[in-house]
Amino acid sequence: MKMRFLILVAAAAAAAVLLLQVSAAGAVRTEPLLGGWHPIKNLSDPYVREIAEFAVKTRNDQAKTGLVLEKVVKGETQVVAGMNYRLVLEVKDGADTKSFEALVWDKPWEHSRRLSSFKAVQGKA
Repeated sequence: MKMRFLILVAAAAAAAVLLLQVSAAGAVRTEPLLGGWHPIKNLSDPYVREIAEFAVKTRNDQAKTGLVLEKVVKGETQVVAGMNYRLVLEVKDGADTKSFEALVWDKPWEHSRRLSSFKAVQGKA
């Protein structure tokens, strides 16, 4: 009798775990997937603008250029040990308007930020 009860409890526990796994598999993820790129919904967010300004200023310092940020055209984020921002920027280079893709790694809780890449893109995004 005691053995039947233990088997019944074990079977019920296994069924409950299976039900939770099936239920969780069908759940919609609302948090960012670690390592995946996700579009930035609000490109006019002041923090996104700050990241973009940092990218242009750092590029100007490194390459001795005088680029001026006009606007953020497109942006994505990636959760890493911090946050990567991949931004397409429209900048003024003298009288010309150019587009660049900037990759900035940001770790605000350590006050650390780095421009990983800054490259020209063809046409306007």
